[in-house]
Amino acid sequence: MRSMRSLLRVLLIVVLGAGIFAGAAGAADLGIITGSEKGTYFQFGLNLQQLLKSKSIGLNVYTSKGSIENVYAVYQRPGVQLGIVQADVLAFISRVDTNPVLQRIAKKTRLVFPLYNEEVHLLGRSDITDFDDLADRRVAIGREGSGTYLTTRLLFKLSEVVPKEVLLIDTDEALAELKAGHIDAMFYVAGFPVKLLTEGVNPADGLNLIPIMNKSILEFYPRTQIPAQTYPWQPKPIDTVAVKSALVSYDYKRGDCDAVGRAAEVVASNLDWLTKNGHPKWKAVDLAAPLKGWEQYECVRKYLKQPGQPAAKASRPSANPVMDAIKDALGE
Repeated sequence: MRSMRSLLRVLLIVVLGAGIFAGAAGAADLGIITGSEKGTYFQFGLNLQQLLKSKSIGLNVYTSKGSIENVYAVYQRPGVQLGIVQADVLAFISRVDTNPVLQRIAKKTRLVFPLYNEEVHLLGRSDITDFDDLADRRVAIGREGSGTYLTTRLLFKLSEVVPKEVLLIDTDEALAELKAGHIDAMFYVAGFPVKLLTEGVNPADGLNLIPIMNKSILEFYPRTQIPAQTYPWQPKPIDTVAVKSALVSYDYKRGDCDAVGRAAEVVASNLDWLTKNGHPKWKAVDLAAPLKGWEQYECVRKYLKQPGQPAAKASRPSANPVMDAIKDALGE
């Protein structure tokens, strides 16, 4: 009997101790899902973490494959109240009215703030002079789950340009394959300057940013430019297209609703600090910019003291129904 009581005492200590440590590990008020460690989303997450920490708000920053994974994580994953997502991904899930999964996700997704335009970086060998030259080439288009994947699929669908082969690999691997001569080009949708391209490319690699001026693409995506010397190896400005990024949340009715609202208030009140101390793309952020089809989350408006408006309705790749629905809608 004594040995049994001793065993129970030990188990109780272990359980209580585990509870204490679990509580400490989960002490952050919020979680944000971003992108790869060398991408702009992740840098934005770290900037927000630093700012919120100074205001006694904890923020866990999570890496991910990108926008498609992010929008599903905000909808489904505990502890992830915020995510950075491309606007074309938001538009896609809100307009596909034949898929019940996307309808449920769109209904629960809420806009916190629009952020900045993300440029489509098309990096390739020097013999490729424009987007249309990608026909019959081997091209890396990002991993399933990334916004780069969806945007690139849409660019090819709009333009009717058909590569010889598309590779579903992440940007780090794609750059290595490109430098080794195993593929002809790679896409990366991210706000410049992108850390991977700043640190991972040099003039001796013989790679160039390739213009995207296809007329069919320009009917749907806004034209923009990556200025000369954005990257040390890039002597001339490059014409390309852009997609807006946005900070989104979930339609919380209480609890996390206020936590998201407080965090949004801190961001709105300290945008100057972020502009001065954060990633260069913070200079391009307009928190009041409209995002077609989306109204700001009511929990955010409450803390920003803005007049009320009706709210907008808007893991592994194989376990993400958003990815499955997108492939189905694209006819893949």
